[in-house]
Amino acid sequence: MKAKSIKGTSNEEIQVALAQSMIDGFKPTLAIVFLSMKQDRDAITAMLDKEGIAVFGATTNGEFIDEELGKGSIAILLLDINPDYFTLFFAEYPEKNYREVASEIARKAQHLFPHPAFLLSGSHMETDAEQLLFGFEDVIGKQVDVYGGMAGDDYAFMEQFVFTNHKSSNRGMIVLALDEDKITIKGIATCGWKAVGTVRTVTKSTGNHVFTIDNIPVLDLTAKYGGLENIEEGNAQVAMEIAVNFPLQLQREVGDPVMRPGLLIDWKDRSFYCSGSVPQGSKVRFSIPPDFDVMEKVIKGVQGLKANEMPDADALVVFSCAGRILALGPLMNMEIEGIKNVWNVPMAGMFSNAELARATKGNLEMHNCTTCCVVLKER
Repeated sequence: MKAKSIKGTSNEEIQVALAQSMIDGFKPTLAIVFLSMKQDRDAITAMLDKEGIAVFGATTNGEFIDEELGKGSIAILLLDINPDYFTLFFAEYPEKNYREVASEIARKAQHLFPHPAFLLSGSHMETDAEQLLFGFEDVIGKQVDVYGGMAGDDYAFMEQFVFTNHKSSNRGMIVLALDEDKITIKGIATCGWKAVGTVRTVTKSTGNHVFTIDNIPVLDLTAKYGGLENIEEGNAQVAMEIAVNFPLQLQREVGDPVMRPGLLIDWKDRSFYCSGSVPQGSKVRFSIPPDFDVMEKVIKGVQGLKANEMPDADALVVFSCAGRILALGPLMNMEIEGIKNVWNVPMAGMFSNAELARATKGNLEMHNCTTCCVVLKER
């Protein structure tokens, strides 16, 4: 598999970069497209479609192909994968039947490939991304490889989109199914946010909608112990402050804890939605942003993936939480550069609203405040 990455801040720049990438005879069959809501995704998709390129696309909170992080731009990873080795699925879930929709895609993929693996992106803040993962597990089994991230919208937290050739949705999913007998896909998810305070109990929740912790409205408890001020309807920065500065950390009996920040507030009862499930009765702790050593942890984790599972790679896809760049600022460039240097292959990445991967020593789960690195290699 040959890969190239291109970027630009306009349709015209992408048109030029695409033409230049193919001048040596390179003929991509698949494009992984990450772009800002400010960009014309229909025009970009039409441009790629004209060249016979299948599109896996998501809107973002920022995008990159190297250590120079973009904002309001377009980042594309071009791949010349044999079309027999992959297929794209696009589906919507207006009834919030996330698990059923994902299961149907998994069944279709299993008819095509004996051992399918998946790259996934979904849209809408209410989406319970973990239910999407469960849908794949229900059909393929616990061992299934699924990686990805939830679409963003330049930190507006209002409306996000996934898209492919001739289709786009603000409440749907785009799935790249790969024949794992032909294409190896491996990934790792690393966080670094540190837990603080005592263990608390979720006393009322439904799926990813958390109402109370220790019988106190979750928003009130978060504001009290996080020292957050001006927590009232109309303050557009409340959800951002919670997600970045004082997210929940869901404790697990097996494997590392996973992050569950509040992303969408329901002011009527001062509850909030997380992008993954928080079961009633589960144990949580609050957590604070990481120290600078978190970058070393991420890079060492990726180096370990190379040493133990994936010595060679053709391409790299990165889903990094939008909260990480807010917490780490310019230091995020160093983390991305460190990741890229591990394999030094073409890369594209996005800052996402949630990350999807297998937890360290644990299960396939939805993450936040996490960097998920996905590596591809043709066998």
